[in-house]
Amino acid sequence: MAVLAALCLAAGAFHVRLPVTHFTLRWRHSIEKIEWDEDYEVAGDWLLLSQARIRGSGAGMEPPPGATLFDGAWHYRLADPWRREVVLARSDFVPDYELCIGGRCQRLWHWIPVAAGPTTLTACTAPR
Repeated sequence: MAVLAALCLAAGAFHVRLPVTHFTLRWRHSIEKIEWDEDYEVAGDWLLLSQARIRGSGAGMEPPPGATLFDGAWHYRLADPWRREVVLARSDFVPDYELCIGGRCQRLWHWIPVAAGPTTLTACTAPR
């Protein structure tokens, strides 16, 4: 039986499965108001952080060593890009995270309400 890779979102009683293999997670730092983007690939049971961008720097937000400045953003790759999960703290006091799939970005509340609490992103598989 073939397996279809996907991204799973979970928070409280909410569980959503999105049939994607690539996505971008985007947000603004709550204090510095600087935009961050992280590009991920679903790779088996893992999420691979293939590239990230920071559109500026500030307290506690310095680009990592080896980052390059291009088009107003610091571009970088982490030495250890593999993640079993990504846990997102969410709040009504700051704009929600954006999930971009195929060039279309939507706030996470489109799938899971902010009030559901911390949201976990994982790779998930299911039979086709």
